[in-house]
Formats: sequence, C-alpha cells, structure tokens
Amino acid sequence: MILELFAPQPQANLLPYDGVVEDHGLILNTAQSQQYMHYFLQHLAWEPDEVFLFGKQHVTDRKIAWYADQNYPYHYSGSLKKAHVWPPALWRLKQYIEQRVGRSFNSCLANLYAHGQQGMGWHSDNEASLNAAGQETVIASLSLGATRKMRFKHNQTGEVVELMLQSGQLIVMRGATQQHWKHQISKTTKVLTPRINLTFRYFFQE
Repeated sequence: MILELFAPQPQANLLPYDGVVEDHGLILNTAQSQQYMHYFLQHLAWEPDEVFLFGKQHVTDRKIAWYADQNYPYHYSGSLKKAHVWPPALWRLKQYIEQRVGRSFNSCLANLYAHGQQGMGWHSDNEASLNAAGQETVIASLSLGATRKMRFKHNQTGEVVELMLQSGQLIVMRGATQQHWKHQISKTTKVLTPRINLTFRYFFQE
C-alpha cells in the first residue's frame, strides 16, 4: 500500500495548559483506513488484557497486541507483556507516522474495542519505560474503525477536554501531558462496530 503525506498541518494544542495534544486530522483516506482495519483485525496477535487492581487479577474484554523492535518486557498495571515482531504492514505504517510526526518509535501497543460498550478507564501512560529522564514522552495514537469519544482530565483542576476520534485520525501526545492529564475512551451503547487504536511509543528498557 502506498501512503502519501496529504494531511494538513496539525492543529494547535488541544489542551489549555500543562501538556500538548496535537490533532493531525485524517492521515489515511477512507480506502486506506478500511484496508488497514480489515487486515489488522485478522492478522494482529490479539489477546485479552490482564490488569491487577487492589491485588486482584482482572481480564478485560478489550484485546491488545504489542509489537516492538526487540522482545522488550513491558510492565504496566501489574502485568507483563513481551513484544511480537513487527508485521510488514504495521512496520510500514509506523514509518509513515514517523515521517509525519518527525519522531522515531520502537514499539506499538494496539487496542481492539469490539463495540462501544468496551472502553478504557481514566489512566496516564506514565510508566518508567516510557518516560526516561531528560527525554520528552511522545505517543502517536492512530484510530481505525468506529468513531469514539476520547476525554482528557487534568489531575489537579479536573478540567475535561473531549474529542471524537474518526477512522484514519492521528493525535500526538507530547510534553508533560502524561504527568498532568489522564485520558479515557468513553463507553457507549450507540456504537456497534469495532475500533482499533494503534499507539506508537518509544520504549526505554528499564
């Protein structure tokens, strides 16, 4: 698949303070988004996610798949994941997004929401493996499939920023966003079709 950099320049910061979220708009056209969505549904190594809360193990309905340059051990929410080798289609998409964003990424955490009643609660991507001292944390998040609402909430003020993420849309979280803001994917009974979220990151080995 040939990808062309046709998308407009990213919008100014969507957050009012203490962080940076850029909206790059639709970086894939409709046909490209549909092709990637269909391919990734069938070919990524999806598995239920496991998290530990208050000493108890919980298996989520949402599924995940993690890919990286090496078989990095990734610890979060009390669980351990080991990365798979990049499939060619995901590797090409990573290179395209790197060109678009101007940053290099060495891993991708993919999330699969089968329908609107699957979501993600409030959290920050502030694990030590994503936040090396003196390095800016940059996470590029690409949506495929159903349009879903993403919300950001400031840790101190409680101010909330909302945006609807469409298929082919890229947002980039930078700077101190993970230290000052939490984010979530809201649940809804109105969405009946799946969504895939690809979050490209730079993983620092602990």
